[in-house]
Amino acid sequence: MFVTPAFAQTAGGAASAFTSFVPLILIFGIMYFLLIRPQQKKMKDHKAMVEALRRGDQVLTQGGIIGKVMKVHDDGVLEVEIAPGVTVKTPRNTIAQVMSKTEPAIAA
Repeated sequence: MFVTPAFAQTAGGAASAFTSFVPLILIFGIMYFLLIRPQQKKMKDHKAMVEALRRGDQVLTQGGIIGKVMKVHDDGVLEVEIAPGVTVKTPRNTIAQVMSKTEPAIAA
């Protein structure tokens, strides 16, 4: 009898505010596991592939040019032969795919 309806409604409001954030937290969790985490793994794999490039590898650039790595510079630049006697310099991070890897020579 002494409690007014206004006080009774505010007491349940705190629990209602928390339950309204639960779907938002679940959506963020789903987005993390379905979008963010796989993209980070893909970027990590691409970085490892680019770091492992060496002379003789056949590569595909992001521009669609297929060529053979002729020289790897320390400053992140590759010299890629796209035709006999024609080489172009391209940054490492523009390599989209390694078409074929060369096997390292066996030390004698």
